[in-house]
Order: sequence, then structure tokens, then C-alpha cells
Amino acid sequence: MGYRLLADGVAGVHYAYLAYLVGGGYVAWRWPRTVVAHVLAAGWAVLVVAARWPCPLTAAQNALRERGGEARLSDTFINSYIRGTCYPAARETEARGVVAALVAVSWLGFARRRRRVVSA
Repeated sequence: MGYRLLADGVAGVHYAYLAYLVGGGYVAWRWPRTVVAHVLAAGWAVLVVAARWPCPLTAAQNALRERGGEARLSDTFINSYIRGTCYPAARETEARGVVAALVAVSWLGFARRRRRVVSA
């Protein structure tokens, strides 16, 4: 029972990471020091998607699921929980583009706000 609960906790961390990936740049508008964490989160996402690096959270979740007597995820976290649920499975490229656009807009807004603060 404990390992299953920990695996669910890792899945929760995964969801929190994805939420931060999408919204963290906007959080930095209010708390500018968090932009470094958001740049790192976005960089990690690019590595996982573009370079197909394995995500350590997925590995941890799978290990905990196995120790708890459950089956491993049959695919990545995104493909198991997000694709087909949060966006149509056939629209993965568009979904990635929307996330990239949201991040880009948040960073542009952050830069603009920082410029206003510095020049004021």
C-alpha cells in the first residue's frame, strides 16, 4: 500500500511540474526570482521531448508501482495520462505548440515587465 501511495505522489509531482511548465513564467511576473526555476523546467521539457531523454519521475513512478505490486506505465507519463485526456491524441504537435507559445508569451511578458521596472 505504501509504494502505491508514493507512486501516486510521484504522479502528483509530475502534474505539478506540468502545471508549472505552463504557468511558471507568469508566476515570475509577480516573483521574478522564480524565472530561473522556470527556465530550468522549460529546458528539461525540451530535453525530454526533443532529445527523448528519459524522465526520472516516470522511472521513479514505475519503480514504486512495481514495488507496490502494480504494472509499470506502458508508455511515458504524458502518453499515459495527458495525451487523449487533456488534448486529442492526434493533436500532440499542436498541443506542444500551444505549450511552447504559452511559455514564450510568459517570458516576453516577464522581459517587458522587468524592463518597465528597471526604467522606472
